Amino acid sequence: MTWVNVPHEDRRDHPAVEERTIHYKSEDGISLIEISLESVDQLFNSLDPAPFRQKDLDKQAEDYIVGAIEDFPVRAPLKIVFHLPQSVLNSSASGAIPDALHHYFAYSLESERRKLRSEMREGRVSLAIGLSFLFACMALRQLIIAWDAGTLGHIAAEGLLIAGWVAMWRPLDTFLYGWWPIRRRCGVYGKLTTIPVETRETSVGGTS
Repeated sequence: MTWVNVPHEDRRDHPAVEERTIHYKSEDGISLIEISLESVDQLFNSLDPAPFRQKDLDKQAEDYIVGAIEDFPVRAPLKIVFHLPQSVLNSSASGAIPDALHHYFAYSLESERRKLRSEMREGRVSLAIGLSFLFACMALRQLIIAWDAGTLGHIAAEGLLIAGWVAMWRPLDTFLYGWWPIRRRCGVYGKLTTIPVETRETSVGGTS
């Protein structure tokens, strides 16, 4: 399996990636994400016993496709093009690639949506627990201050204040930072459920 654009393994260190100026081919204003295959089996996980249209993608292929989508703005028009030898291009397996790809990413999208719902649900529970603990700490702090205005009382009161806000770390982390990477993946997978997919014959030079 060959990436026609920048290989995924080298993406992080490639200066063009940092500037988001990878030289993808373009046809009629549509950028192409191209992959060359010797056989259709290279695209899928060989250990997955599921029917062809329900197989998992090969991990490297998935990482490359998802990474390529992330190189572009959300609304950018894109197409995935698989280059195959003529003998493979005319097979039934080749014709099933678009449906298999869309099916895989539809499943991935639903999985990420479940993760997002779970993350938000846990965040709400954590927020309720954190607020309850914070209010309890604040109430106990006021009692300690009223009962002992000395050094030990002050230390205990400040310790309770710190403990109360520490308990708020988990819900704050969820609502400020935890949800948006999952939401972003949902957007990527959503785009991949409907992205145009085309198979072409591999030319002598390596692509069509």
